[in-house]
Amino acid sequence: MLDIKLVRTNPELVKENIKKKFQDEKLVLVDEVLDLDAKFRAAKTKCDELRNKRKVMSKEIGGLMGKGLKDEAEKVKAEVSAIGAELEQLEKDETTYEAQIRERMLVIPNIIDDSVPIGKDDSENVEIERFGEPVVPDFEVPYHVDIMESFDGIDLDSARRTSGNGFYYLKGDIARLHSAILSYARDFMIDRGFTYYVPPFMIRSDVVTGVMSFAEMENMMYKIEGEDLYLIGTSEHSMIGKFIDTITPESELPKTLTSYSPCFRKEVGAHGIEERGVYRIHQFEKQEMIVVCKPEESMQWYDKLWQNSVDFFRSLDIPVRTLECCSGDLADLKVKSCDVEAWSPRQQKYFEVGSCSNLGDAQARRLAIRVKGADGQKYFAHTLNNTVVAPPRMLIAFLENNLKADGSVAIPEPLRMYMGGKDKLSK
Repeated sequence: MLDIKLVRTNPELVKENIKKKFQDEKLVLVDEVLDLDAKFRAAKTKCDELRNKRKVMSKEIGGLMGKGLKDEAEKVKAEVSAIGAELEQLEKDETTYEAQIRERMLVIPNIIDDSVPIGKDDSENVEIERFGEPVVPDFEVPYHVDIMESFDGIDLDSARRTSGNGFYYLKGDIARLHSAILSYARDFMIDRGFTYYVPPFMIRSDVVTGVMSFAEMENMMYKIEGEDLYLIGTSEHSMIGKFIDTITPESELPKTLTSYSPCFRKEVGAHGIEERGVYRIHQFEKQEMIVVCKPEESMQWYDKLWQNSVDFFRSLDIPVRTLECCSGDLADLKVKSCDVEAWSPRQQKYFEVGSCSNLGDAQARRLAIRVKGADGQKYFAHTLNNTVVAPPRMLIAFLENNLKADGSVAIPEPLRMYMGGKDKLSK
């Protein structure tokens, strides 16, 4: 959510940003906010005037009564009563205008960074850098479900019967590999100085609307019937929510957190065989990283966060690339974002395995996450998040890149301690 002062002083900048995101239908919101803000401030000014007038007249009543001028005092009382009625209506108007302003401000997109490429959708995202050499082996790489089934490691049919499409049972060595990757990701981030958390897996609606846009919420979140609770789509939701209505001393920043959680998402699609199996699913697990920091440090942390993901995947012999998200592909709260994509030898292309985002002070404004500076002044923090790893999708990249010609799968050294010392999976 933008600072209302920015909309007042530079509405053209806000409109230009909306155009960069190809959301011209939202341009009218800027003028509506300006109109409502003018009415709100006028009502507030009038309220202040009336409160001051009522205070003066109330003192006057006491003076008149002290002099025995009862009739005059009653006249002033009647005026005070009329002021009270007018004030009550103005206060209602003030509350209404404030709510209408917030409703529109929540929909106006955040100002994107100047470095963000302009484009309509993800087809115009820009490759930044590649890490590791993509390899296409001289043997056929099977579909990821077939690889898992060769180790008796997945059961989709039973999951369809119990839960429907978009669910899965992992078992045996594949299930153990899934857990090993998450355990390694946890320790990887702890070793980089992040504090480990297991957060609540459900959050209230005020937290949901604080961490994401309405469009994202509608497309992603599962609501618990009869409760003001939603299942989280990522642990970022509850981890950022942890700081709601707080004031953190500047000396305690940055907050660097890494969290494990299951994730639940409504959206699921089948767009050909490669997006079936465990690619697009309703339920998965993830290790996340979250940073709450001073505004001037957020871009430095942005670079550190995506580099953490790259380093993690490279430690498991998986080639990756980073992809800058263009303006039209950025969610409304984001200032800047990049995807980390892993190499698929089967498809001979990269696919998304994580996303790093700098949200500026958008979440902080919505959730009242403030910092108290050394000078005593308070300001809004900046928040960032990034995926460390999200299996089972990540298993696709892992299995394909570590598959051998005989059908076995090599286990890189960092995972062996979590796999009982195994250096490979054999059929």
